Amino acid sequence: MSDTVLIENQDGVRIITLNRPDRLNALNVEIMGALADACADAARDASVGCVVVTGAGRGFCTGGDIKDGAAERVNAPASQEHGSRTEQAVTRLLGFMEGPRLLHEMPKPTIAMVNGPVAGAGIGIAGACDLRFAARSASFLTAFDRIGAGGDYGSSWFWSKILGTGVARELFFLGEKLSAEEAFAKGVYTRLFDDDALAEATLKAAHRLADGPRMGYRYMKKNLNNAEDFAFEAAFEAEALHMSLSTAATAQIWKEARKAKDGNDA
Repeated sequence: MSDTVLIENQDGVRIITLNRPDRLNALNVEIMGALADACADAARDASVGCVVVTGAGRGFCTGGDIKDGAAERVNAPASQEHGSRTEQAVTRLLGFMEGPRLLHEMPKPTIAMVNGPVAGAGIGIAGACDLRFAARSASFLTAFDRIGAGGDYGSSWFWSKILGTGVARELFFLGEKLSAEEAFAKGVYTRLFDDDALAEATLKAAHRLADGPRMGYRYMKKNLNNAEDFAFEAAFEAEALHMSLSTAATAQIWKEARKAKDGNDA
């Protein structure tokens, strides 16, 4: 794993830290690839019950590193196998965007611990998470209008779903920077904490989730994701299926746990 992304395990909680503090964790090719890999590993690791994403230093993530410019560069020539340079750039970006996709879709709760400014693609990473706990020093800025870009990392989809299309269009088109309090009032952040209390509060919630009914959370998240797009009838039927699957799994887990405990007590 690249040192641009740090990994820490705490009793079922996987902490993924973007680690370019000198650039407010702006995304270059290296960190985007490392984040996608870290999210894939967290998704498939059965020991992980909750994932926390945060940034090193005083920022969460300020989007693509424009000075680096590497995210936009494709030096390979056009070819029959890979298409034009533009097509190759799309393919590469989609690969990097596996990070936020997995944060949204992995069958375990995810939390963005927003410890400072978040902008550009960073709002896609934050929006991909199920919960967003923010420090009072955090801010929120779409920023895509400043570089003449449409937006990426799932940002337009996530924030339209979270805030509604009206508020999302306001944030994207007007491009106004929100303070932590303003963002919290709009529903951008789930909870707001003093800076020195953020980590403790976030990890307390993360450990509660990691120690909770993991199969219940798996199907709960699937229901909530389905609700974003399914018609009512399909969501209703899926809920019935997932309720049966989750309660059966939980009952079996508890039964096996009691059996093991009784065997140890004997």
